[in-house]
Amino acid sequence: MAAVNTVEILVQTAVSGLLWGFIFALISVGLTVIFGVMDIVNFAHGDFLMVSMYGAFVLYSFWGLDPLLSLPLVVAFMFGVGVLTYRLLISRVLDAPMLAQIFATFGLLVFLRGAAHLIFHADYQSIKNPILSGSFELFGVTMSVPQVVAAVGAMVITGLVYWFIMKTETGWALQAVAEDKEAASLMGIDSEWMYSLAWGLGSACVAIAGVLLSNFYYIFPEVGVMFGLIAYVAVALGGFGSVTGALVAGVIIGVAEVLGGFLIGPEYKYVIVFLIYLAVVVLRPKGLMGKA
Repeated sequence: MAAVNTVEILVQTAVSGLLWGFIFALISVGLTVIFGVMDIVNFAHGDFLMVSMYGAFVLYSFWGLDPLLSLPLVVAFMFGVGVLTYRLLISRVLDAPMLAQIFATFGLLVFLRGAAHLIFHADYQSIKNPILSGSFELFGVTMSVPQVVAAVGAMVITGLVYWFIMKTETGWALQAVAEDKEAASLMGIDSEWMYSLAWGLGSACVAIAGVLLSNFYYIFPEVGVMFGLIAYVAVALGGFGSVTGALVAGVIIGVAEVLGGFLIGPEYKYVIVFLIYLAVVVLRPKGLMGKA
């Protein structure tokens, strides 16, 4: 009987890790789209997630909009934030040394986090009684409704982003600019618009993840720290610029984190994740799905 209970707990834990993995994947996809097109790492990516969560919280607190209803508004807003970030900040350091690019996005991180502390203070907030609530049981495994919806939403959006990049003319244009900006320009592709689109698309992806997370996760100014760090690891683990790599890496990280925390100890869950990451990059520096 004890062995059966242990197996049930392991299955329950693995399913929880899988659900988290898909959410990590969606956050990572937004980051990998930007990097894949521009070779720039957005260090404020986790804080874009935080802004999205606060956006859902504000719309709920002042106008009573449930996160499911406010999702399109927050995504549209964050798409605009991404475009403006490129136009007003990134475009000015695009040809600057890498260190200047790093400081630009890191400065944006500091600004967003400081603004959140100033406006909302350090208090933990949450959305009370969202439409998505409760849990259900499937094949003996108990699952949280908002977490399942978030995971399914993450899978759908990740699939749509992959389809958009790989199967549409605009996606091909993004790939062309990522491959050779000058050659793409000679073919009539506006690289400035493509860069703006990449930032808008990456910000929209993380906005979807943020709003879905706000249904069941606490909202506070530092919420993007660990999610952002996990996204960086997932992008490097899966392969820089690879959407499928980000998906695979997100799932691996989610399962490893939850199972590692259960089997070894909660204090070691991130150690397991980073050990897996180190092992992969040592054996395959370009990541699991990166071009060798």
